Amino acid sequence: MKRDQRYPGIDQDQHRGMTDIGRIIRDAWLFEILDENETCAGWSYQQIDQLYDQVTQAWQAYGHLVSNLPDDLRARHAKIYARAVTLARDRGWDPELKDDD
Repeated sequence: MKRDQRYPGIDQDQHRGMTDIGRIIRDAWLFEILDENETCAGWSYQQIDQLYDQVTQAWQAYGHLVSNLPDDLRARHAKIYARAVTLARDRGWDPELKDDD
């Protein structure tokens, strides 16, 4: 995302948000920094960057590893990410790397 652009929202992002920004938003949902209905549509680069900082701080307590999350957060993470993968695949996302990736 270029600094002068606005984010289209995770539901309008490439392949339903299977991007770095999409991961930041899903992790913000995980840690309840954002409500799961917040798509971040119209957010500036600066707002996304600030969200990244908050998400990074939230992950620090767990060493940035899903396996270190307590059971309730690990289950929430699995739910959020399973839903994201299903929606992305429904929109044509293929997790396999291609020659041009």
